[in-house]
Amino acid sequence: MGATTERLARHLRRAEAAQVTYPDLEGTRRAVLPDGYHHVERRVRVGHGDEVFHDARTTVFTWGMQRRAGLTVFPADIPPKPEHTVLVVTGLGPIKIVAPCRIIYTVDESDRTGFGYGTLPGHPESGEEAFLVERDQQGDVWAVVRAFSRPATWYSRLGSPVARLVQRKVTNDYLRAFE
Repeated sequence: MGATTERLARHLRRAEAAQVTYPDLEGTRRAVLPDGYHHVERRVRVGHGDEVFHDARTTVFTWGMQRRAGLTVFPADIPPKPEHTVLVVTGLGPIKIVAPCRIIYTVDESDRTGFGYGTLPGHPESGEEAFLVERDQQGDVWAVVRAFSRPATWYSRLGSPVARLVQRKVTNDYLRAFE
């Protein structure tokens, strides 16, 4: 195990013992996102039919949206499942941000699949994000990102306008995973 992997493993162990940093668990499952947060809701059509739905489901449950957005998920070899804790790592050059998250729920229905994860202490934001794939009655397949968040650290509060721009870019990158 390399030095970086060892540091991430230590960070993960601490995160596994922590509680989520917001009270609105499963808020991304509800029709209306919770008040008091910045909201994101985007959906794009990714195609039509069973094969597209299956491929999109695979993308979601193998962390494809995160990886294709330039993020690293640690550990990446375990699919999302409730109570599973992961670290989402991003950054520019030598500056890395490690954002601990816990899988709050998964959905795996015939026409809807995906998961939602919530923030843990150390994450720059406080809230929840969902990555879903839905198939409508016509057979069209849609990728959906739903989130609510607010700054959780001094630097995310200070850089709130920039954080919203970054969030918009990352959301667009998540959805481009299906192009």
